[in-house]
Amino acid sequence: MQEILVTYENTEYKVAKGSLFIDLAKKIGLKNTLAAKVGNEVFSLDSKILGNCTVSFLDVTTLPGYKIYQGALKFLFFVAVKELYEDAEVLFLHSVPKGILSEIHVTKNLTGEDISKIKGKMAEIVERKERIYRYHLDNQDAFHYFMNHDEDEKAYNIQNTPKEVVTMYRLCNHLNYFYTMMPYDTGVINRFELVFIGRNRIVLVCPNVTSGNNIPEYVHYENIVANFMATKKWLRKMQTPYLSQMNYLVSTSKIQDFISSNEILYEADLLAACDKIISLRDVKLVLIAGPSSSGKTTTMKRLSAILRSRGFDPIGLSTDDFFVNRKETPKNENGDYDYECLQAIDLELFNGTLQKLMNGEEVELPEYDFVNGEKIFKGKKVKLKDNSLLLVEGLHCLNDDLIPYIEAKYKFKIYLSPFIPLNIDRHNYISTLDLRLIRRIVRDNRTRGKSVSQTIAEWQIVRSGEEKYIFPYVYQADMIINTALAYEIGVLKVYADPLLFSVGVDSIYYSESRRLIDYLQVFFTIPSEYVPKDSVLREFIG
Repeated sequence: MQEILVTYENTEYKVAKGSLFIDLAKKIGLKNTLAAKVGNEVFSLDSKILGNCTVSFLDVTTLPGYKIYQGALKFLFFVAVKELYEDAEVLFLHSVPKGILSEIHVTKNLTGEDISKIKGKMAEIVERKERIYRYHLDNQDAFHYFMNHDEDEKAYNIQNTPKEVVTMYRLCNHLNYFYTMMPYDTGVINRFELVFIGRNRIVLVCPNVTSGNNIPEYVHYENIVANFMATKKWLRKMQTPYLSQMNYLVSTSKIQDFISSNEILYEADLLAACDKIISLRDVKLVLIAGPSSSGKTTTMKRLSAILRSRGFDPIGLSTDDFFVNRKETPKNENGDYDYECLQAIDLELFNGTLQKLMNGEEVELPEYDFVNGEKIFKGKKVKLKDNSLLLVEGLHCLNDDLIPYIEAKYKFKIYLSPFIPLNIDRHNYISTLDLRLIRRIVRDNRTRGKSVSQTIAEWQIVRSGEEKYIFPYVYQADMIINTALAYEIGVLKVYADPLLFSVGVDSIYYSESRRLIDYLQVFFTIPSEYVPKDSVLREFIG
């Protein structure tokens, strides 16, 4: 038996060559381990250790670990439901703030008691530490498996992937896949909550990167769910609820008609917002908020164009232009500049400018120079007319602390987020976070020359800011606009693929870039010339 040396946290361990990573984790005494990392590559715990190496182990507080935990929680929930209600169909519809929205199709209206039973069954499976087995199936075998189980959309996705081998997992005699590797057994998926929101819909909540090992408190936003479900209903009418049907439109040269219809849907939301703004005669200030890469700039421009056609004089402002000079920017606990916090904005100048405008005075607007980190004034002066409306876009626009001196009746708040309604299949959705990250990777490279690694490095800081400064205020929004386009990933893939492939194995973001590459493989590419010049997607692809 050949022995090899494995280093973990500066301690060397002798193990037999071919030992599994799970065996080493147990030998060290680690709990709640989801995967192993050697260099910048992530390995399943049932992978063999074949040579001397330095290893770290991932839990839910790491980005790869969180993705694994989410996938395993979905699998656990799926199996528990099927064991209780054999004929039930489980759908995972979308991500929602701090949770996963699921829906159970079964011949009864579920009650709180049913949800308790499901949670109890999940706890039983966790307590038994059921093994999650990994299988490598030939592409055609996997295709026929899903066709035989009436999951055609999964079969066609497999047919459309260039991979000759499909990795699938088995838990309690149920075979499935969730576009992520799985933990060794269910024993580590021991922290979760189920929130019943009616209509046979349940939100799955688990620890995440920002919550540490704690289960975050779920706050239900019915307006977000309602907005998402309305867009999903439209996709069903278009007979395109799943990616395989979108890919069919691409392969049969019918995607241009779909793109036109999708853009009209977004335009209809903008028209509805303008109608509502106009009906509220006191409104003088339209505040547009949304997380990074949600399309705030384009949406403000499009709203301005519609309002102008209705006889108004819209004036657009960005809170980013009112940033304090870089040297005055507050710093976070790590000593880095905190551009996400409210105090990163020159609130005195911003509110003074708004007050003067509302009082009928002429003001000069600043423009922020992001290269030098300073506000500059170029003589851009504006003054409100009788028919003027102020449109302000920025991270904090739902927070009343941004503009505390203007009465609520003069404000109209809009929340933007790309809730893409297209599902990859019935068990795999397109994550809002992944969509926004891909958008940001493409835009950062095009407009700021940033590498993928730089964008991903900043991403968790941006995400942390959103958790603190946007999501707690979503309930205050007067309207929600979905800025996702169901077809857009096929366009973004053209730009994102070469950028993601440029991330080398020496980068700490190698595993995340490879995850996104694998994720994009099943999407057929869509030429950018099909995208209208005023589309929100142009904000990212140019």
